[in-house]
Amino acid sequence: MTAMTVFFPLDTARLRLQVDEKRKSKTTPAVLLEIIKEEGLLAPYRGWFPVISSLCCSNFVYFYTFNSLKTLWAKGQHSTTGKDLVLGVVAGVVNVLLTTPLWVVNTRLKLQGAKFRNEDIVPTNYKGIIDAFHQIIRDEGALALWNGTFPSLLLVFNPAIQFMFYEGFKRKLLKKQTQLTSLDAFVMGAVAKAVATTLTYPLQTVQSILRFGRHRLNPENRTLGSLKNVLYLLRERVRRFGLMGLYKGLEAKLLQTVLTAALMFLVYEKLTAATFRVMGLKHSRTH
Repeated sequence: MTAMTVFFPLDTARLRLQVDEKRKSKTTPAVLLEIIKEEGLLAPYRGWFPVISSLCCSNFVYFYTFNSLKTLWAKGQHSTTGKDLVLGVVAGVVNVLLTTPLWVVNTRLKLQGAKFRNEDIVPTNYKGIIDAFHQIIRDEGALALWNGTFPSLLLVFNPAIQFMFYEGFKRKLLKKQTQLTSLDAFVMGAVAKAVATTLTYPLQTVQSILRFGRHRLNPENRTLGSLKNVLYLLRERVRRFGLMGLYKGLEAKLLQTVLTAALMFLVYEKLTAATFRVMGLKHSRTH
């Protein structure tokens, strides 16, 4: 929550560049200044509460599933990079299926009231989280809450790759020293997330477009994130904006996710160590 709140405006800039195709790519500070000038000082924080709520639920589901499966599978044995990757994928799939409706709603709320350059975007008028759920189900059907599920399932490799690199760095470092420092956790978290984000960013762009779901597209292209639709959106993006169109907003995304992940892993390690101390248990360093 702390990390997401601190870096929330960066995510706002990223989402605008992904969804509003006609907004020109600029530096992150320039995009944020443009949003503030057009929509007000608090515009970069629009949708903060639903995003924080979704983030809390998503992180709880992911970390709980990952660590529970890790405990059951390892049973005192040393973990490996391959095991970490498999566990990360399984935890990611569970997370996607349970929390996608929350992310669809918070994407809609975050973009409500935005000054779009793309005239093909249909505006929304939600009064809050509950009203957004109600209107989406009433007007678009319950399945619309799972818009973008397919690219989201593909994106489970993002945290899986992130954890694979993080746990790999961690095991190597703990062979040379007895414990992680705050700087170690911060740097490893940042590098791991940067790699994962860069590799999967084009899918994240498609995911945002599908979750928003307010573009006036042809009926045949309004499927719920099928492979055909994902490929169609990727091709259209490349056709209209070139290969770099797939990475529009990457600067803001990297800044936001890398800094958020680094701070998250730092807090994660500190809380884990503190919890083990409070419980009077020895914190295992070989995992």
